[in-house]
Amino acid sequence: MQLGSSVRRLLTKCATATLLFTGAGTASAGPAVPQAAAVAAADVRSGPYSGVHIIADLSAQRLATADLVAAAKYGTDSPIDDPAREKQVLDGVARQARDLGADPEATVRIFRDQIEANKLVQRALFRSWDAAPSRAPTERPDLAEVRKEINRINAALVQGIADPASARPAPYCDGLLIASAAHVRHERQLDALHTVALARSLRSVCGD
Repeated sequence: MQLGSSVRRLLTKCATATLLFTGAGTASAGPAVPQAAAVAAADVRSGPYSGVHIIADLSAQRLATADLVAAAKYGTDSPIDDPAREKQVLDGVARQARDLGADPEATVRIFRDQIEANKLVQRALFRSWDAAPSRAPTERPDLAEVRKEINRINAALVQGIADPASARPAPYCDGLLIASAAHVRHERQLDALHTVALARSLRSVCGD
């Protein structure tokens, strides 16, 4: 039976949450996962799975910068939502995608999710620091320097998205991405907040 795209995405989200929070292969029950999710027990960092693993890992690296951005902005007039900066980022990645012969619209769609995931982390940290001021950062990172790191990751991520070997358009991409995200979560020891944000950042990776 052919699943509708909306149903398939719903199942994928459920499976992603299970794999990310409990670890690959530990759930005893739950929705069916695409066939390629069986690679969760394999090394997704090599072979045909490496493309989506690179995207997942770079997304986690980008999320790590959200902590620094939040620390730089907290207690200042700089808002979490920065439409001008977001437009600059999206215009930049669209241009890079075109230069690489990739789909700029798909690239922008993925980066919108990256930006929303980053803001998810920032908002959560702001709430945490407001509730417990003693946990608030005592030093403010240089936002310009942090953005240089974000730009570096962005460029690598655009290349990963553009890579024809990434398996993004493949019907089994969702399964590969679930397995890759689970591995990245384990490798980088992500906490609950960054795990949720990672899932948010990868929402539009599969498909064109």
